[in-house]
Amino acid sequence: MKLMKTALTAAIATAMGMSAAQAEISNNEIRIGYLADMSGIYRDLAGPNGLTALRMAVEEFGGSINGANIRILSADDRNSPDVASSTVRQWVERDNVDMVQGLVASSVTIAATRVMDGTNTLGLVNGSAASSITNEHCTPNHIHWTYDTYPLANGTAAAVVAEGGESWFMLTADYAFGHALENDVRNVVEANGGTVVNTVRHPLGTSDFSSYVLQAQSSGAQVVGLANAGGDTVNSIQTAGEFGLAQAGQTIAALLLFLNDVHALGTQTAQGIQLTTGWYWDMDEDARAWADRFYDRTGARPSMVQAGIYSSTMHYLKGVEATGSDKASVVREWMANNEINDMFAKGGYVREDGRMVHDMYLAEVKTPAESSGEWDLYKIVRTIPGDEAFRPLSQSQCRLVNN
Repeated sequence: MKLMKTALTAAIATAMGMSAAQAEISNNEIRIGYLADMSGIYRDLAGPNGLTALRMAVEEFGGSINGANIRILSADDRNSPDVASSTVRQWVERDNVDMVQGLVASSVTIAATRVMDGTNTLGLVNGSAASSITNEHCTPNHIHWTYDTYPLANGTAAAVVAEGGESWFMLTADYAFGHALENDVRNVVEANGGTVVNTVRHPLGTSDFSSYVLQAQSSGAQVVGLANAGGDTVNSIQTAGEFGLAQAGQTIAALLLFLNDVHALGTQTAQGIQLTTGWYWDMDEDARAWADRFYDRTGARPSMVQAGIYSSTMHYLKGVEATGSDKASVVREWMANNEINDMFAKGGYVREDGRMVHDMYLAEVKTPAESSGEWDLYKIVRTIPGDEAFRPLSQSQCRLVNN
């Protein structure tokens, strides 16, 4: 009888606890907004397939947590900070969105996170690269998950300089991400005894790179560093190939190259290019298993951004489940206090500046002879431990950090 009474008391307490937890989920729904470039030059690295990755995470939770449904909204940011900020404000004020996911162009992300900071909404940044997002633009309301410009520079640029590429010409996308990457690369090149001889900046989505590549060619620099992304990087590499930069002895350093970019270029064009990545679909059993499920849904292998969207959404939903709340500060605290061990990262953790720290990887594009299939594109050259990969907190300008 005592055992039955104890069990009954525990059951009642559990039920009451679940009821109280559910009461803390606003509107009895967990509402997630997916904001990304769905039709422009960054479509392939996140885009519709990033939305699929988000849906896969939600489906793993059965579409609800403790009886509260998980609802997804999505929008195309059109790579416009104004569109992003107005969309997020509408989502928060009209649709009661609890978390915003995706966030690709860095200028878009900075605009969106300002709105989230003012409305106490959580943002999970996966597509953006600018390291300033958790440096001078940090807020207590967002986490930067997949990668940023700091390890891109310290991985790829440092490796190229070590191999003798001491003089650099920078071809840079003229917005926040490009500026941040150019600055981080300059710091790494100069710290390792090299020089940046010149820089030219191009608008986002440039259709003709001929004049920029000719300037790089005439500079005489050993290395042409591409501080751009997506379609801009693909077009830069193709134009450099047309003008014969590699045959003339200049090295192309693609500082942010995604799996889908390499797939579009093909190994014949991209072979030998070194790049830094936060994840690769064929890096271990966990990554392959999830990538196979993703492939079954999309017909493509996931980029590191799409993998990051899934990983960060899963960690967020676990936080909602554990705390019984969708309040931004409560869930973010849980996410920061619990290690990430999944198909994306092993031993990852969220720092006070909002940076999710995890291992990064220096990869090299395989030759056609080395590649065994359409998506067998990288060989991992070196693992960069997370604590070495990202900007140390001792150098942080984030207002949340006590140096």
